[in-house]
Amino acid sequence: MRKILFLISLIPIICSFIVINRVEPYILGIPIILFWMILWLILTSGFLYVIYKFDPANKESEENE
Repeated sequence: MRKILFLISLIPIICSFIVINRVEPYILGIPIILFWMILWLILTSGFLYVIYKFDPANKESEENE
């Protein structure tokens, strides 16, 4: 599971050289670099939420309360 999450975290780094290396593309009316940062901010929050829910250490602390 850790290897998969590590590989997912490399996607923005690897793809940014391919996707963002443009002069003027716009997505949803904003420059692509700003869209890219907002997208990964939201995705990272989602990934952290999933990790939190599946982490056995968090389940133990919820049961003790």
